[in-house]
Amino acid sequence: MSNTLGWGILSTGRIAGIFARGLADSESGKLVAVASRSADKAEQFAAENNASRAHGSYEALLADPGVEAVYIATPHPQHVEWVIRAAEAGKHILCEKPIGVNYPEAMVMVEAAREHGVMLMEAFMYRCHPQLEKVLEIVSSGVLGDIKLIQAEFGFQAGFNAESRLWSNDAAGGGIMDVGCYPISFTRRVAGLLVGKPFLNPTKINATGKLHSESGVDEVATASLKFSSGLIAQITTSVALSLESGARLYGTNGILQIPDPWNPPADKKELLIHRHEGGKIIETYTVPAPPDQYGREADTFAQALAAEQLEVSAMPMADTLGNMQTLDAWREAIGLTFEQEKPENFKHFHARRPLRKRTSGVIPHAQIEGLAKPVSKLIMGCDNQPTIAHGAAMWDDYMERGGTTFDTAHIYQDGHQEMLFGWWLNHRGNREDVTLIAKGGHTPNCTPEGMSRQLTESLGRLQTDYVDIYMLHRDNLDVPVGHFVEALNAEVKAGRIRIFGGSNWSLKRVAAANRYAKRKGLQGFNMVSNNFSLATMVDPVWPGCISCSDKESKRWLKKNQLPVLAWSSQARGFFTDRAGLDKREDEELVRCWYSDENFERRERAYALSKKKGVPPIAVSAAYVLTQAFPTFALIGPRVMSEIVDSLPCLDVELSPKEIAWLNLERKRL
Repeated sequence: MSNTLGWGILSTGRIAGIFARGLADSESGKLVAVASRSADKAEQFAAENNASRAHGSYEALLADPGVEAVYIATPHPQHVEWVIRAAEAGKHILCEKPIGVNYPEAMVMVEAAREHGVMLMEAFMYRCHPQLEKVLEIVSSGVLGDIKLIQAEFGFQAGFNAESRLWSNDAAGGGIMDVGCYPISFTRRVAGLLVGKPFLNPTKINATGKLHSESGVDEVATASLKFSSGLIAQITTSVALSLESGARLYGTNGILQIPDPWNPPADKKELLIHRHEGGKIIETYTVPAPPDQYGREADTFAQALAAEQLEVSAMPMADTLGNMQTLDAWREAIGLTFEQEKPENFKHFHARRPLRKRTSGVIPHAQIEGLAKPVSKLIMGCDNQPTIAHGAAMWDDYMERGGTTFDTAHIYQDGHQEMLFGWWLNHRGNREDVTLIAKGGHTPNCTPEGMSRQLTESLGRLQTDYVDIYMLHRDNLDVPVGHFVEALNAEVKAGRIRIFGGSNWSLKRVAAANRYAKRKGLQGFNMVSNNFSLATMVDPVWPGCISCSDKESKRWLKKNQLPVLAWSSQARGFFTDRAGLDKREDEELVRCWYSDENFERRERAYALSKKKGVPPIAVSAAYVLTQAFPTFALIGPRVMSEIVDSLPCLDVELSPKEIAWLNLERKRL
């Protein structure tokens, strides 16, 4: 990068003009190009702001070799598309706030930036202003004592206009998204500072709001936030009322009042922050104002790039993700889901284009006897994606990486997960490209009749007339195994399932089921889905869970070559830094996986990972996939980065000696 950063501005609206004027006052930036979907508007904007070039399309600006960084100034529902495209074009990105409509969009954008090695910053200009620096300095000094409460608000009165983005549901309008994001961002920043962190997300949110009767967006909304430190915050926002738009920090030694925290007046050379005690101003802090806060924002961005950083400390990507999660929770608490976010309406791809299959890092497949479709070696678990936007982000990314196999269950979130996945299948129109696993017959409905009833319900939620693989989610020893085999074969004959198996079934019962099937000339169990991992499960994760990681089970599986679809193949994070002899915060992890033998396995996995130059979880996952019988690993990533983290195991080769050594069957390699 040269000493002067070449900027392109994508869009020519009001905020784009404000940034362009600020850029003219920056010390590091030059406006190289501007783009609009209207060539005339682009030309006019370029003339008014001394831009070197005007482009009649956003694509042309991203192809401009003189543009090193782009400021994305479109309405926020369009951010995700153009951030992705800018990242793919190798441009560094300053994206207007809020970065997207919801947390899943932000997650997609962050992963695009990381994958393509470009910087992404959400444009909260106040985060780069000297005033905030002074506030943080005062907080750090301890002069306020123990800060227990923050009050912050940002609101203005805009008359209702159905065509305005502020009031439009399609434009994800309302106070929370337009200006409520500021006090949330501020509060999380101060909360983090108080505990020595860059930011802190709230652990609890209570909120209320008034939604507009016509558009459904929030006119006014309040939120009470509680943090793990004990700090409480009260936030108010509105696009229908003029609010004070300030912030106050209440400490045991006084109150700090910031009159204009979000958009400090540009016509003042100095800004004043007051400390109160006993109802009187006892100290006033003077803050020099920069020539233009948008110019300072551009300089802050450029300084990070010059230092070869891909994060801006004023607003790192993890901070952006936390802010979007908090805004989502606020909206959820007042019952605000935008129409575009509802499952029945979520027909779009986040990138606003069809999926693109990758040519590298592709998830491999294998066959299971009796099923024509291939099964992915890494199977996507569909049990923790709370919204269709989140699910689509995860499932689309998985398919682009070559994955095709999805694991669902009747019990997951009381059917909510099946419903979301069904809408995704419907909108994508890819049912025949997907190998679909469903599970049912979970206790207390673990009977042939219960299984059949739950399968009917699952098919309805999934919007399909069959599943490729069906698993009995639990066994019921009070039911003769032949009754289950007969019932499952009836479903095969009816065309509702193709092949079947048992999840959390003992191998003894599976063997009995297959003996019965052979004797009767019926289809038997084609696989089992139990826990299988390098770490031995000490205590069942849930009641009725069964592991097949022991030596006897492995001998049986090798002899019979029965495929295993391994759940908790990573032992719930035991092979990451979440676990350790001194780390006991995660009670489930401690209860289920902590043992002397498992820590010895963990130590060996870490040693071998260092030797092979891969993360320890890649070694532990490779162990699962490198057995003397067919294995598939169920993965349950909660964010897209965890999908990426799961992939290195596919390139790890383990010898039989290494497999035995990892499992403590050899003393030395």
